[in-house]
Amino acid sequence: MNITAGNIILIGSMLLFVSILAGQRAYKFGVPALVLFLAVGMLAGSDGIGGINFDSPTIAQFIGVIALNFILFSGGLDTEWRSVRPVMGQGIVLSTAGVLLTAILTGLFVHWVVPGFSLFEGLLLGSIVSSTDAAAVFSILRSKSLKLKYNLRPILEFESGSNDPMAYLLTILCLGLVMTPDASVGSSIVKFFVQIVVGGGAGILFGMAMVWIARQVKLSYTGLYPVMLIALMYFTYAATDKVGGNGFLAVYLSALWLGNHRIPHRASLLSFFDGFAWLMQIILFLTLGLLVYPSQVVDVIGIGLLVSAFMILVARPASVFLSLLFFRMPLRSKTFVSWVGLRGAVPIVFATYPLIAGIDHAGLIFNIVFFIALTSILVQGTTLPLFAKWLRVSEPEEKMIGQKPDLDPSEMSDLIEIRIAQGNEYAGRTVAEAPFPDGARITMLRRGDSHLIVTGATILEAGDRVIIASDNRSDAQQVYDMLTSVAGQDDCDESDK
Repeated sequence: MNITAGNIILIGSMLLFVSILAGQRAYKFGVPALVLFLAVGMLAGSDGIGGINFDSPTIAQFIGVIALNFILFSGGLDTEWRSVRPVMGQGIVLSTAGVLLTAILTGLFVHWVVPGFSLFEGLLLGSIVSSTDAAAVFSILRSKSLKLKYNLRPILEFESGSNDPMAYLLTILCLGLVMTPDASVGSSIVKFFVQIVVGGGAGILFGMAMVWIARQVKLSYTGLYPVMLIALMYFTYAATDKVGGNGFLAVYLSALWLGNHRIPHRASLLSFFDGFAWLMQIILFLTLGLLVYPSQVVDVIGIGLLVSAFMILVARPASVFLSLLFFRMPLRSKTFVSWVGLRGAVPIVFATYPLIAGIDHAGLIFNIVFFIALTSILVQGTTLPLFAKWLRVSEPEEKMIGQKPDLDPSEMSDLIEIRIAQGNEYAGRTVAEAPFPDGARITMLRRGDSHLIVTGATILEAGDRVIIASDNRSDAQQVYDMLTSVAGQDDCDESDK
């Protein structure tokens, strides 16, 4: 087939459509959708039935940087400060010290078991695979209708959203040491901390600027607001990188700042970036699938299994337990966090840096990293719901009618329907006795086929479906948790700690 614009669009649209259908089927079997996207790319590649010859790490890396900016920005934009603040300490330690410990332990193991790998090459591979991927984790948890207890969800969200910059910095640092072993380790460490400080400061400053611009700039068309934020997002990355800071960290922090301030059209912006982040993840995994030669990955299965097993059973648990040593958390919560060490697209993108640099063992590093990521998703990803139940850190989640609300205080209140769970402590009590937050109110109650007008004297019953109007996501979530929890269950769990 000739390479023309029409053919590229035709093939691209077909791959995208097939990936979406495959991702939908993945939920049924508990397999992360992203691994199906990767499989579609591999099948379409040179070793697959599609026969598409794609062998450009530079293009793959460029697509990766573009996509990662979008994914990090969307994650930061949708992270609620109110839920993250209580677990900020754990999240920061996991995304910094946890990543560092994982990189060191994995790097030392690789240096020991892989013939011909120098210490710096081992640390480079360890750094590449040191960050986690939350997209696959929560896609499985949502598909199994599970929710996590003990603030585990915000801990994992914050860690996964903020640890990619740390892994990137370690990767660049170790790559420089591999290329120039005589370089000063001290100067490299100083440069490392400079990137963190500059990236963090730039992220906050650009976030403040984004809030001001979003409020002051009045655009004629609502559809231009996300376009404006896209421009500001990529400017934040490029400008921060230009002055020696970490652009990924700046993008995530700027989005975190922006997402927790009142701005025009906030709900529609959240929806836009969430959908576009999914598109970027699909494109990224398809691209990486096309770049991989499965026949070459087969050659590293032995080494890959050893490193994967070490990371899953030793490096990740050790880094989590050491990082959280001074935090009061149940043992089973730490154990579950240890198991949620999913590696995804980010390590594969970072593995293109050695390929472009042309160092020795670059191809071997890339194939091992790819195998580790694939194994992690398949082994840990498919067993997350099972481990959550074994460790008793999950509870059944009553499905809502529609989606959880993405609410904007500046816009009209949205409605959400919640069913009161059997055994809920507020069943049998009046509405006036239930501690509903100020930002949420019951507008109607459905009991069987009847619709009741609610007053303070209305008695709630298990199985009732209440219609909630809320102008605040936190308040809506509070009502949801309040009415779907089962009385006494948490107390029993606490006694098991």
